[in-house]
Amino acid sequence: MNWCEYPGWLVGSEVLQNYGCRMASGLWITVELVVISVLIGFVMALGLAIARLYGPRWAQAAVNGYTTFFRGTPLLCQLFLVYYGLGQFRLFWQDTGLWWFFRDPFYCAALTFTVNTAAYQAEILRGAIQSIPRGQFEGAASLGLHRWATLRLVILPQAMILALRPLGNELIVMIKSSAVASLVTLFDLMGATRLAFARSFDLSIYLYAALIYLTLVEIIRRVWDRIELRLSRHLALR
Repeated sequence: MNWCEYPGWLVGSEVLQNYGCRMASGLWITVELVVISVLIGFVMALGLAIARLYGPRWAQAAVNGYTTFFRGTPLLCQLFLVYYGLGQFRLFWQDTGLWWFFRDPFYCAALTFTVNTAAYQAEILRGAIQSIPRGQFEGAASLGLHRWATLRLVILPQAMILALRPLGNELIVMIKSSAVASLVTLFDLMGATRLAFARSFDLSIYLYAALIYLTLVEIIRRVWDRIELRLSRHLALR
């Protein structure tokens, strides 16, 4: 017997027998969506944080406006603006050859989540960099290191350790927030769950979905604790 076809065999749930594979596929979409968004968002956040701290005045103002908007407005609103709002300019996107991107709910959700988490991660990194004692900069300067070399070799490694826990929390928040992607017809974990409920009217399917989210978050939390402990073990020896 193929377990994927009868996942409810282990727990005696008819709704899982019928929709277990679809939920498993939705879980993969959720993981893929969050991983892509968080990784690209981190790269963006690093540049945004540096621009906010050391860039010209206009760049600092632009980054401040960016982070203020995306941290101060609901993620669902941002998702609707991207998927439904930008989707209204169909002729323009067709002329520019980008309609394939903006007609796909996965790409629109990934874009929205990326720019959203980049704003939060940028503030996390900015705070971590600012918390490094000023003496670290002065010591590096006395050794003849350029500002960017100091930032890359001295400041950022220390700041990343300080930012590790908040970044882990942001990853967990993004996993839970990804459920809103189902509202733009994306069959992620929550989208598959909503479909299963609409066809079966069995509320227990939401309980199974909640348990899956809880398991995923708990796995990430434990792995993140191990990573943080390993990277900061030298601090405990002081």
